[in-house]
Formats: sequence, C-alpha cells, structure tokens
Amino acid sequence: MWVFLTRRLRMWALLAIGAPVLGFLLGKLGDLVESRRGPNSVSKVLHTGRRFLQKRTRGPFAARTAADPAGVRDAGAPAR
Repeated sequence: MWVFLTRRLRMWALLAIGAPVLGFLLGKLGDLVESRRGPNSVSKVLHTGRRFLQKRTRGPFAARTAADPAGVRDAGAPAR
C-alpha cells in the first residue's frame, strides 16, 4: 500500500504524523530516564530532541504558549 502513494504524500505523512509522535515519544522517554537516573546527558539530549520537534509541529502536540496576562490590549475592547 505504501508503494502506491506518491513521493510527496509519503513525505507529508512522515512529517505530519511521524515527527509529532516522535517528539512526544522522545519527551516521554526523557522523562522516564530522568525519573530513574536523575538529570543526565541522555535525558538532556532526549528533551532537546523533543523541543526541536515541538517547535516545528502544529496541532495537539505543538508547544503551548502562555496566555497574555495583560489580556486584550485594544483600548476600545470592553473590560472583563
């Protein structure tokens, strides 16, 4: 089945599905290593890989950004 897909579609599938899942798994593996052995070079490399892939993903596996504490900055917007 994989052979019948076009080259572009295969690459899109790898990047759209594989990269976020790989980033998630790297993070979980890094957490597991860190919980057993404490912070070490292996867990740091795994967390770095997770952050690298999170910066390049969208959707549910994307990195979360903090909300703006000042709220809406438009002077014409009603107060909450």
